[in-house]
Amino acid sequence: MTVDAHHHVWDLAVRDQDWIPESSPLRRNFTLADLAPEAQAAGVDRTILVQTITVPEETPEFLALAAAHDLVAGVVGWTDLTRPDITDELARLRELPGGHCLKGIRHQVQGEPDPEWLLRPDVRRGLAAVADAGLVYDLVVLPHQLPACVRAAAALPQLAFVLDHLGKPPIASGTLKPWATDLQALAALPNTTAKLSGLVTEAAPDSWTVDDLRPYTDTALEAFGPTRLMFGSDWPVCTERTTYGEVLSVTQTLTAGLDAAARADVFHGTATRVYGL
Repeated sequence: MTVDAHHHVWDLAVRDQDWIPESSPLRRNFTLADLAPEAQAAGVDRTILVQTITVPEETPEFLALAAAHDLVAGVVGWTDLTRPDITDELARLRELPGGHCLKGIRHQVQGEPDPEWLLRPDVRRGLAAVADAGLVYDLVVLPHQLPACVRAAAALPQLAFVLDHLGKPPIASGTLKPWATDLQALAALPNTTAKLSGLVTEAAPDSWTVDDLRPYTDTALEAFGPTRLMFGSDWPVCTERTTYGEVLSVTQTLTAGLDAAARADVFHGTATRVYGL
């Protein structure tokens, strides 16, 4: 069994993805019908569908997709954490078709100019509501925002935080610090886990190798351990560098030194437990 704990879909006829450059090969539709055969060929049984843009319409659409497709076992959606009625809104989402598949919330913190956005009182109130709803919170941040993640996770021990893409380490430059130090500080908190996802995108575009990724995955394995790490493809963003199957294969290579039980955690156990699949 393999769980892909992080992928996306989009239909440009429904909504523009304004973060995608005009010249990018990602500027086309990517649907579950595109993903399904690739997931099947790779032996992936279940997935987590993750938000892409900050509009309220996307989360209900994703929940409906999850309700209609057995492949999608969970959704990490978006809602405005700062809205005064955040508790009611989370409850409303749970009542929609597919609402039982809502497992977490995410905001594009990486795009916030304030490096301490997560620490704002209105955001913290929203994060507490996410915890009260029994949901997890996915962190999509840049390395310089990791210290704020540490402080937020320490202040909200009742909330499970999941770090996407290991905090986007500077793989292309080969630099480890201060990213590694900040990652270790986050991992020291018991309410945190992380995804081995999105790493090929942070590597050099045309010349990356598995060994370029290894110092970063080794750092994460030492900091979190396999029971708090999970595989994610970051499809279709990963296709800018390689194929869906190759992303899985690379992650298998990077974790080959683990015993069978530890590999089972990384490839399905952690995601199943954290997201309540």
